[in-house]
Amino acid sequence: MRLLVSACLLGENCRYDGVVRESIFPYLQAMGITPVGVCPEVLGGLSVPRLPSEIKGGGGKGVWSFDSVVVNKEGKDVTDAFMIGAVRTLLIAIKEGIRFAVLKSKSPSCGVHEIYDGSFSGRLVKGMGVSAYLLSVNGIKIIDEIELKSKIQMGFSALFPNYPL
Repeated sequence: MRLLVSACLLGENCRYDGVVRESIFPYLQAMGITPVGVCPEVLGGLSVPRLPSEIKGGGGKGVWSFDSVVVNKEGKDVTDAFMIGAVRTLLIAIKEGIRFAVLKSKSPSCGVHEIYDGSFSGRLVKGMGVSAYLLSVNGIKIIDEIELKSKIQMGFSALFPNYPL
């Protein structure tokens, strides 16, 4: 079975700060899952490393309704790169027939439940990232790595009920 996964969660060097973190690949492999790694920000043309970015004025939904923008720490509008990356991520999921994804929590692209508020003060607000929102409104079930790790002991069917294995 194939699962869309934020590439940074697979140990790929694509985080904004260029730091490689722990990989969830062993967990997925133990469940017989083949991850398809994507980094929407890199797919949108942003470099590694890059300045941190946050959504100003709302979340991913606001970006897609043109009520919010994504800005980097210097105030540069990088919304287009985030939207392009989100569309490319969705197209990969569609091409691969993927219906489920594990995304990086709190990310302006991949955040599932909360994101930073756009003030670069570390304040979190409820909301989804640009790619997470686009995937979810197109029928792809998303969770973040925190949910994955907390439910890993229950097995795949607990994480993604009603998925035909």
